[in-house]
Amino acid sequence: MKPSKQLLAVLSIGCLVSAPAAFANCGLPSSPSKIPDGATASMQVMVTAMQTVKEYNHDVETYLKCLDFEVRQNQLSSESVVSLHNAAVERLKHVTAKFNKQVRIFKSRHS
Repeated sequence: MKPSKQLLAVLSIGCLVSAPAAFANCGLPSSPSKIPDGATASMQVMVTAMQTVKEYNHDVETYLKCLDFEVRQNQLSSESVVSLHNAAVERLKHVTAKFNKQVRIFKSRHS
């Protein structure tokens, strides 16, 4: 049974659309699943959360370096990287802002 030209066209378009993702070897790190409540968290919980956020920051930096490498290897377009880079940085900003807010709440309890 011969595949129809229409089916081949659809499959070809699908391959082109997914190509940038398929070539990229960089994986966006998962953000911390939970930021503790500064109003009730213990010092140890806050310290552990700080370490987790620092690790996440490092993982995002590594991801961004990977994206830059992928561009240099012509495996991702500059346009694709800008979008991926901005999304990762915005996500990191959101996580750190959320954590810093809880740190301020935590510190206000202990001052």
